[in-house]
Amino acid sequence: MTGPAPLPDHALGAACVPGEPVELHPTVTRITAPNPSMMTGPGTNTYLIGDDRLVVIDPGPSIAAHLDAIGAAIAGREVGAVAVTHHHRDHAPAARVLADALGAPVVGFGHAELDVDVRAAEGTELAAGDLGLVAWHTPGHASDHLCFFAPSLGWLFTGDHVMQGSTVVIRPPDGDLTDYLVSLARVRDDAGVAAIAPGHGRLIGEPSAAAADIIGHRAERGELVAAALRDHGPATASALRPFAYPDVGPERDAVATATCWAHLLALAGEGRATTTSRRDDPDAVFATAS
Repeated sequence: MTGPAPLPDHALGAACVPGEPVELHPTVTRITAPNPSMMTGPGTNTYLIGDDRLVVIDPGPSIAAHLDAIGAAIAGREVGAVAVTHHHRDHAPAARVLADALGAPVVGFGHAELDVDVRAAEGTELAAGDLGLVAWHTPGHASDHLCFFAPSLGWLFTGDHVMQGSTVVIRPPDGDLTDYLVSLARVRDDAGVAAIAPGHGRLIGEPSAAAADIIGHRAERGELVAAALRDHGPATASALRPFAYPDVGPERDAVATATCWAHLLALAGEGRATTTSRRDDPDAVFATAS
């Protein structure tokens, strides 16, 4: 049995330029949406996967110029599915618009904020011409998050599960840090994954190391949150954020507070913290477990 094909020489360094289709592989084209920001980096990556019959992953925000760029790159080929990694507004809104225009189904895990035609669960297979994709359910960043794995390439299309150049936000109650770490460990430990094609940023050529680095970073941050709780609790996530995230400026306060809350919930799940509030209460007060 042969392993995944090596990455093309140009693929790893190929920049994400909004509106410019980039052929990363003869069966994979990336188009970056024109929505750069603090949260999205250079923009949201849309992937066209296959040859004569395509799967489109993450059409992104409903921006006319981006939809035009996707349409031009499809160039008359058939689209069998418009797949969505998760419901967030920088990944999913254009899915219904594009799918209706192409006569293709929207495929996703399913969420109250995402209208899907076909529900994809763990192990669901999609055909992209001769290239097969397998859905991985990878909750954590979002409860409905999916990655799509192309075994013959060894490429994992990760949406926001793993991003190039940044860690992701875990925003409860839909986001769950414990689930996220389990899902990350799957990427770290799967020897079949040769490259990550993220929802933001360039290809990642050492997926196991990338996932391990994120897990290590989260463990370090978790200890900072635990120390802040010990020294300044009982307190809410908002009150603890300056102590747990002293390196984060005010422009990221909301993001850091949400992830601080996620860490506090994880500590409670481990028995290292207590709270008397519901899991969905952002003003929950946490204390170190005695």
